[in-house]
Amino acid sequence: MTRGAAAGSVEQGAGGDPAAERLRRWRLVLGGESADGTGCALGGRDAAMDGALTALYGGGEEKGRGRERSAGLGASAPSVARWLGDIRTYFPSSVVQVMQRDAIDRLGLSTLLLEPEMLEAVEADVHLVGTLLSLNKAMPETTKETARAVVRKVVEDLEKRLATRTRATLTGALDRSARVSRPRHHDIDWNRTIAANLKNYLPEYRTVVPERLIGYGRASQSVKKEVILCIDQSGSMAASVVYASVFGAVLGSMRSISTRLVVFDTNVVDLTDQLDDPVEVLFGTQLGGGTDINRALAYCQSQITRPADTVVVLISDLYEGGIRDEMLKRVAAMKASGVQFVTLLALSDEGTPAYDREHAAALAALDAPAFACTPDLFPEVMAAAIERRPLPIPDMNTHR
Repeated sequence: MTRGAAAGSVEQGAGGDPAAERLRRWRLVLGGESADGTGCALGGRDAAMDGALTALYGGGEEKGRGRERSAGLGASAPSVARWLGDIRTYFPSSVVQVMQRDAIDRLGLSTLLLEPEMLEAVEADVHLVGTLLSLNKAMPETTKETARAVVRKVVEDLEKRLATRTRATLTGALDRSARVSRPRHHDIDWNRTIAANLKNYLPEYRTVVPERLIGYGRASQSVKKEVILCIDQSGSMAASVVYASVFGAVLGSMRSISTRLVVFDTNVVDLTDQLDDPVEVLFGTQLGGGTDINRALAYCQSQITRPADTVVVLISDLYEGGIRDEMLKRVAAMKASGVQFVTLLALSDEGTPAYDREHAAALAALDAPAFACTPDLFPEVMAAAIERRPLPIPDMNTHR
């Protein structure tokens, strides 16, 4: 985010003069004091907002360009905590979260997140959780309890937003995937039944004679599908790790789905036994390090007992540090055995990330197209995989 973008989010001033309001906004955008050419003096709340912007982004865009670290936020926890309180007062939550990320990136404030008073002051979001997880091993004991509370708040908010729709979508998919040839009346899939019997249309009666009924049996309490989430925990995948852990917990709570959660870098860790608590899953990861997708897929392949009823979801930017050809052979072998294989370049709110295009193209050639997926789309992707129908791939994000 730039100073201009942040300043553009401020509320309109109390005055009703449109020309004066334009000058006020330009003054906040430029941040150039008396030399900005607006002739607009700031006072009160506007002056405080200007100070918060200048602390992070320096003066004007020209003045700050190429020397972001010259801004005046300082590197002490008390001053940063005060600044965090200020921006939460003056800017909407979505802008606050981006400004916090900018402060961490531009001013090197990651180490301050190891102090409890700092964690209590920040606006928690998925990206902050990713930063905390990357600092996990360096975190002193005095900070870990606060960090866990911050992570738990974000995770619980995500579960509230995503769980109900995910369960409803996948329950419907499980019901439809269990189609039977002699369904009871209330289990008849009328759309498919009519389509399959159009040749039996009787025009004089204006009706279709259904010689063959198509229906679906309601999912029972037994396991219908097995899902393996295989998650790349390299540093660039932080947001995806957070979302995947939440979805893993949601899937793990469904009796009709057996869920396994595996994270990997150059090592492979099975965190399935912690699925009931996504916070424990997250603190069991170690963001950063290399990547060995082949090794991870070898482990996942060894856990498959019912290929035709298994969905493997690889979440990775595909920068492989292992044996590329072996990785592709494993994907081909799993698909040949009946496994539904899904490759997500990211599971996050952002657009398509940086990824290895050569590997993505090779997977696409195996009919395993790689694409970025938002959390809101993930339930639909999983439902399609369970029902063995085409995946709802966003055109913009697809490598075909």
